[in-house]
Amino acid sequence: SAAMLRNGAAGGGGAAAGGGGHRPVRVWCDGCYDMVHYGHSNQLRQARAMGDYLIVGVHTDEEIAKHKGPPVFTQEERYKMVQAIKWVDEIAPGAPYVTTLETLDKYCCDFCVHGDDITLTIDGKDTYEEVKTAGRYRECKRTQGVSTTDLVGRMLLMTKAHHSNIDEDLDYRKHTDNFGKGPKGHSPWTGVSQFLQTSQKIIQFASGKEPQPGDTIIYVAGAFDLFHVGHVDFLEKVHQLAEKPYIIAGLHFDQEVNRYKGKNYPIMNIHERTLSVLACRYVSEVVIGAPYAVTADLLDHFRVTLVCHGMTEVVPDKDGSDPYEEPKRRGIFQLVDSGSNLTTDLIVQRIIKNRLEFEARNQKKEAKELAVLEAMRRLEEEKH
Repeated sequence: SAAMLRNGAAGGGGAAAGGGGHRPVRVWCDGCYDMVHYGHSNQLRQARAMGDYLIVGVHTDEEIAKHKGPPVFTQEERYKMVQAIKWVDEIAPGAPYVTTLETLDKYCCDFCVHGDDITLTIDGKDTYEEVKTAGRYRECKRTQGVSTTDLVGRMLLMTKAHHSNIDEDLDYRKHTDNFGKGPKGHSPWTGVSQFLQTSQKIIQFASGKEPQPGDTIIYVAGAFDLFHVGHVDFLEKVHQLAEKPYIIAGLHFDQEVNRYKGKNYPIMNIHERTLSVLACRYVSEVVIGAPYAVTADLLDHFRVTLVCHGMTEVVPDKDGSDPYEEPKRRGIFQLVDSGSNLTTDLIVQRIIKNRLEFEARNQKKEAKELAVLEAMRRLEEEKH
């Protein structure tokens, strides 16, 4: 029964763990996955825990444009991004926009999983009505403190304000940071719902695997802000450098990132970036708040074999020194060209441009609808 499937999966092993050669439980999720963040990863993690095999349907650009407006990322980028999430066993490109029993049957899935927020079709019907009626629908908890709208809001406030502790300046006060440290988070984007990191969340996302004998321990460091397909391309290339790679990602603290990136960076705070990077299948471990300079201590402590950096500029440390001086001295430093020119900067530009067009379009549509309503109201009045 459905209840048994769910209980069997709660232990993490899924129904197959019950022995007796049960058929593996196949789970379906679908969506646009346009701006993949740790909220999406958390949904997929929860879905995967309900069964043994997770298939994720990703909509095409054409399908999304029809229902919502053009996506920020192309379907190829979106497929790659979802595939890189470690709980995903398989992706189904070009999945239909509305989840039907036909789709679940086509991929031999037992049920689909969706967040506990409602999605309605244009005519106000529940998009999941068909699968719910058939008893092939499960719900997972929405992740508090993050949404695409919230992230876009942070990007639209591209000032350095949210990293300053200038209380005297009222203009700064208005844009108190995303981290809810400010007096009362006045901006419409902040304080909507704050992300609260717990050790439990980190444990759920972490692989918990120690490096094994024969593993090549590779260290990479950076902001990994708004974890995106450029990061995935880089990490995938690094992962291919060894037979048995164990990749440790060093994440710099917010203040450090702000020192070398300026403006409003990082857009995601250290806790959010930790989960985003841990969700990637190529990463084994994360150093939360890694030192900017890759020191001898760090290299020895983690027994690092190789240190890699992408093609982005390396900003000198506060004292003007090269943060990679020590790995270079040891002859274990390597530049890795991911072949992708995507940076957080470019993505912010893409998203803002897209969002502004999207908002303008929606306002136009709304104005049209209001005008129609107004005309109908007038007609009614003239009749009486």
